[in-house]
Amino acid sequence: MTVIQFIKGINETVVADVSLTRSRDGSKGTATFRFNNPDILKSGMEDKGDITGMYLKDDEGELMTRDVSAKFINGKPQAIEAIYIIKSPQEWDRFMRFMEKYANENKLSFTKAK
Repeated sequence: MTVIQFIKGINETVVADVSLTRSRDGSKGTATFRFNNPDILKSGMEDKGDITGMYLKDDEGELMTRDVSAKFINGKPQAIEAIYIIKSPQEWDRFMRFMEKYANENKLSFTKAK
């Protein structure tokens, strides 16, 4: 099972919008995840613990970032944004394997930027 968690052990069921950028030589990149009204912001979740990062888990293991922030509208959290930095071609390949599994399990499609 391929899942994203903000608190270890609690799977986020809201599917993220993900945008990717990659350096010209393909060695580095950035993935920006945006979750609109995610489970983790719903009432009652504050009892489960603090958001300590974003954990991307699959059959190969775990990728993680601590670059996670909440977006507020009228003083209420509406979205979570997380940024995952890819630092090498090997990390890029690993990240893309995770995304392929996540996309297949959540019926996501890839749209190339114009």
